[in-house]
Amino acid sequence: MQNFEEQQLAFQLMSQQQKKKKGQLNVVSLFSGCGGMDLGFEGGFRAFKASITASIATDFIEEDLNEREVLLKKTRFKTVFANDILGDAKKAWVEYFKKREQTEATYWHASIVDLVKQEQAGAKVFPEDVDIVTGGFPCQDFSIAGKRKGFNSHKNHLGKQLEEATEETRGKLYMWMRSVVEICQPKIFIAENVKGLVNLANVKNIIQADFASIANDGYLVLDPEVLYAANYGVPQSRERVFFIGIKKSALKKEALLALSQEKVPTDYSPYPKPTHAHTVSGEELSAPLALKDFLSHLPEPEESTDLSQQYYSKAKFMGKHCQGQTEIKLHSIGPTIRAEHHGNIEFRRLSLEHGGQYNEEFKTGKLERRLTPRECAIIQSFPTDYEFVLPHPSGRKRSFWLSPSKAYKVIGNAVPPLLAYHIAKRIEELWPIYFKD
Repeated sequence: MQNFEEQQLAFQLMSQQQKKKKGQLNVVSLFSGCGGMDLGFEGGFRAFKASITASIATDFIEEDLNEREVLLKKTRFKTVFANDILGDAKKAWVEYFKKREQTEATYWHASIVDLVKQEQAGAKVFPEDVDIVTGGFPCQDFSIAGKRKGFNSHKNHLGKQLEEATEETRGKLYMWMRSVVEICQPKIFIAENVKGLVNLANVKNIIQADFASIANDGYLVLDPEVLYAANYGVPQSRERVFFIGIKKSALKKEALLALSQEKVPTDYSPYPKPTHAHTVSGEELSAPLALKDFLSHLPEPEESTDLSQQYYSKAKFMGKHCQGQTEIKLHSIGPTIRAEHHGNIEFRRLSLEHGGQYNEEFKTGKLERRLTPRECAIIQSFPTDYEFVLPHPSGRKRSFWLSPSKAYKVIGNAVPPLLAYHIAKRIEELWPIYFKD
């Protein structure tokens, strides 16, 4: 963890130097990881053409870059505060976002619990003039793959095992996000978690009620929706639930009435419309995505100059009864990219002996191997110029500042940037309809 006083001073100096530009909407990002949500909200990043349905997403494309990629338009949103407990996530975030005129002082490598306590003790931690708070609060305790302890998790905010659950354990960290919303009073907040949360007893209702009670019932918290990433151009079988809360006192009267209805009118819903036909249908939707349109141009690791493509997990095939032992399907979407490495990263290519389907690739001399960090990042919709495997400043060969195994973790933990971009563009569109100024 970084020194709090030094970080606070650096952040204050940065804030004084960076005045809010006209029309800019400031974002406080919590549980930021390597910045999937932040990048999505700011826009202005590379995306594959196959991911964009121009007839629906009519205001997405800024520039045609090459035969595969486009540059997405920037939005009005700007990340003015980011935070995560994982130092490796900060390394990746800072390395990429410095290209976008962000400084290291924007990112606080600290527990959200400790930051809120510092603010409550009188220190100035969080910025003023905040428009949106976003956060993908920890999901391990609500996931299907995990032990699903939910609110009863015995791991604290620092990841240490406790004898009993408290307000500082991992399953209750959304309450500390709630505290940040109460401090910053944004017009909108967005909280993200795994789909499994909505199936855990009455967890969804409890979280929704806790968020709605901020500032004496000052926020209208819409029914959360589960968004399937592939329906929004992300070539991955990934489902996430999003809670969206809107400050009642900031809303125009007609917007408050519309959003208060049991079924929110489509014209007022902040949830974006799908663009690809995976779990939905419609004549205007693009055909289902296929990984071949995203990965086929990549050189094999031994031929690549990209560090994020040169390395991959060498964990051996353990049999299809184990997690992470399947081969991706090039004519379909990819599996959910998990925040794990070694034996839990799926195979790019399995040998025929292990049930592989790509005999033609083996005929050209290609090897059985797992996905690389670059391939995982592309499946997550990160831009191809985001560097995840970072060499050590010492320059020693195979010495990393951010290693391939750490890169897998920060990539898998992230919100897909393109999914976040869809949400950001929809909210940007609705902003003048929702708010008084």
